[in-house]
Amino acid sequence: MTISPDTVKSYLLDLQLRIVAALEQLDGKQFITDQWERPAGSGPIAGGGISRILEEGNVLERGGIGFSHVTGTSLPPTAAANRPEIAGRRWEAMGVSLVMHPRNPYAPTSHMNVRFFIATEEGKEPVWWFGGGMDLTPYYGFEADVKHFHQACRDALAPFGGELHPRFKKWCDDYFYLKHRKEPRGVGGIFFDDFNELGFERSFALVRSVGDHFIDAYLPLVEKHKDTPYGERERDFQAYRRGRYVEFNLVFDRGTLFGLQSGGRTESILMSMPPVVKWRYDWKPQPGTPEAKLYTDFLPPRDWV
Repeated sequence: MTISPDTVKSYLLDLQLRIVAALEQLDGKQFITDQWERPAGSGPIAGGGISRILEEGNVLERGGIGFSHVTGTSLPPTAAANRPEIAGRRWEAMGVSLVMHPRNPYAPTSHMNVRFFIATEEGKEPVWWFGGGMDLTPYYGFEADVKHFHQACRDALAPFGGELHPRFKKWCDDYFYLKHRKEPRGVGGIFFDDFNELGFERSFALVRSVGDHFIDAYLPLVEKHKDTPYGERERDFQAYRRGRYVEFNLVFDRGTLFGLQSGGRTESILMSMPPVVKWRYDWKPQPGTPEAKLYTDFLPPRDWV
């Protein structure tokens, strides 16, 4: 088995470009490119990345897709806590992560990331794994949309064994859960981490399949709803629900915490944040409204496909 970080990096850079091209075609506006570098000796990590951002687009109020490739010699607490055998090793992490926040409240937000981690030490076997997934966060629920997204997730995993989709779906449902609210962030998808059980080649193939399925899973939903008429009520509810997104990312998300704890680039880490957000004190939707239906019919985990 040959572990090749360079091959993973080439795929990730290509994936970022392909997704950007598809989203630019959908939106009609171009992403800006922000290339950044952290030279060795400037802090606990070295490396760099490419952040691509679209703000105030025709369809996307904000969309960010970032590639990063960083190395270091001391791991942040989020990484070393669960894997004590990698403490003190030189490590390398790379990935593509994106969040899309459409302007229209009837179009859902979505997140996707695929990543690779390896820790090495002279004379010892490398410790490596892949992680990633994608999930959907609608503001107004449409059953056909959620089924389409979950079907694409299942299709991405199907070539690698029928047991993976139910396992990764439950992992996603459990992970994207706001414990302090006792509430899911959205309608789920798939999520996995520390994954190496298929060996490098097959595990990498699985990650490629997840990354390659994102466009088909998500873009048709935005295309479908981007021109749906809406008013102040829908925008207000969208901003309120976006608050849950912020809470999850800042309190629970492992990628955000890893980036901030390892001295990563703050602008690139926080580009997933929605641009307009509201919080209200103890607000609850009126029973029988479309807003209430999100809570009763869509957020509780269920088998969609």
